[in-house]
Order: sequence, then structure tokens, then C-alpha cells
Amino acid sequence: MAEKIALRPALPTDAPALAALFRASVEKLAQEDYGDAQIEAWAALADDESAFAKKLAGELTIVALVGGEIAGFASLKGADHLDMLYVHPVFTRRGVATGLCDAIERLAGARHAATLTADVSDCAQSFFASRKYAAQKRNMIFLGDEVLGTTTMTKKLAPAPEKMQ
Repeated sequence: MAEKIALRPALPTDAPALAALFRASVEKLAQEDYGDAQIEAWAALADDESAFAKKLAGELTIVALVGGEIAGFASLKGADHLDMLYVHPVFTRRGVATGLCDAIERLAGARHAATLTADVSDCAQSFFASRKYAAQKRNMIFLGDEVLGTTTMTKKLAPAPEKMQ
């Protein structure tokens, strides 16, 4: 039986837990696609907790809970850019990323976005492809002395239903 996943808006007090989750997710889940130095440069983006908290607060960030424990988070930047989607390694393959992505897609649709864009790591590309996101271009992200490859992927969203008059 699938576990119940609860979603809620991120709270300012979540920042330390979300920074730790971000680091754990990158360190564990990116091992097959990126080198140790690349992973460390990427994970270090959460080391400045106040800057990380500010980034989370500046976007529409939602948190997934499983059994009351933070299992993942996702953020929508503006109306049409899925900026972050991270799941704690303990909670992978349990529907957390799917639940978060479903919610972000609905929120983007409610903001009248016709297309949702995400810059996707190599380790997440198959997940997004399975959700009908199409690869558009390759990117190089420079983090200090390290370069990480990502892929910009887009998905056409269903139009938001018209409100009844």
C-alpha cells in the first residue's frame, strides 16, 4: 500500500531541514552521473543557510511529508519554471517526486502558464521524460571550478479550467 504524502507550503523554520535534505539528495542520488567534486560544488549551494532560506522564500516552495517527516520539496519560480525538486534518499521511489511535480504543474497552470520549464540534472532526466517533458537544450552550470551539465526540459500544460460564473 502506498504511503500517504501530505503537501504544505514551506515555512521559514523549514530552511535548515530543507538545506540538509538538499545536500543529502545531491550527495546520494547524483553519484552515477556526476563526479565527487561536482557533487560537492552542487551540494555546497545549501551551505549558506540564510541564502538558501532566502531562495526558498523567494519562490513558491512546497514540502512533502510522509508520516509527518519532511520527505522532499519543490519550488516554482515565477509562473512557469520548476526551479527545485529534491527528495530525501530515504524516500525515493515512493511517489514523493511525483506528488510534488503534480502539485507544481497544477500551481503553474493556476498561474496561467501554458508551458512549464525545468533545468534538469542528468540523474533526474528520465523522471521528467516519463512525465512528458521534452528536452530542449543542454546547459553548462558553472559552480566555482566545477561544471555541471543539465538539460532544459519543457512540458505543455493543460489549460486551467474556466471558473463557473
